[in-house]
Amino acid sequence: MAKRVNTMTVLRREQITPHMVRLFLGGDGFDDFVPAVGKDGRAETDMYVKLIFMPEGMEFPDDFDPRASRSLPPEQQPMLRTYTVRRVDAERRELLIDVVVHGDQGLAGPWAASVEPGTTVHFLGPGSGYHPDPAAPWHLLACDEAGLPAVAAALEALPADSVARVFIEVAGPDDELELSAPAGAEITWLHRGGGAGEVGEDKAGDNAPLVAAVREAAWLEGEPQVFIHGEAQAVMHNLRAYVRKERGVSAAKASISGYWRRGRTEEGFRQWKAELRETEEGAEKPGAGQWVNNLVR
Repeated sequence: MAKRVNTMTVLRREQITPHMVRLFLGGDGFDDFVPAVGKDGRAETDMYVKLIFMPEGMEFPDDFDPRASRSLPPEQQPMLRTYTVRRVDAERRELLIDVVVHGDQGLAGPWAASVEPGTTVHFLGPGSGYHPDPAAPWHLLACDEAGLPAVAAALEALPADSVARVFIEVAGPDDELELSAPAGAEITWLHRGGGAGEVGEDKAGDNAPLVAAVREAAWLEGEPQVFIHGEAQAVMHNLRAYVRKERGVSAAKASISGYWRRGRTEEGFRQWKAELRETEEGAEKPGAGQWVNNLVR
């Protein structure tokens, strides 16, 4: 992704569900933000940024260089957290970012739940890689809470005559959001009974409700454009194989990746990705490593 550093101010925050906080960023830095667009000039709906968190007691340097910071001692290195841009509101000059919160777990979640208006926020990006193709015969979109902002943005961008099958896994009914979508979009909400990191193995990973729902859904005619993002075990080790191998959807039509991995921080997830990529790149079978290219940003 682009290494451009953006600086904005927290304008306000809003608790939109029991497990999700919406941050409104803006200020003078909004004018410096350049939204990501595809080759056809349309806005990308999975546009994401990397929030920068400095170690406690350290100020954000004026000459911040993300590459140079990697050479610092571990305790001095900034931590990055990746989030989808829910919406760029040019009229109100606001950037909306939805953050999943599970109590005091993690770094960005607790911060987002308590950050005060007026706080300065630094982030890298945006990066991107997907937007709905209006020519697709139909769309398959599936996600958990982490992928919900991108799926919501994609639904808003679909033409009015689009056909879509949408599956969204959340903790419970209170975590559902009102979505704007074409009349031909059938949206199915799936309730696992608790936060993504709180439920047992019988409701996560291979056993995530999202996996069964997508596999059991009727498959429409024509090759769909697919966007499936969420927990890595559920998405990459289950749904990716189903979509690409069993249903024969081409790589060009499938954006499938893990946004996070159960039991790992983002740093741990990146390390896991690197190790997995090394393994796949060493495989002799042609195409063995293709799915690694769709890993979390």
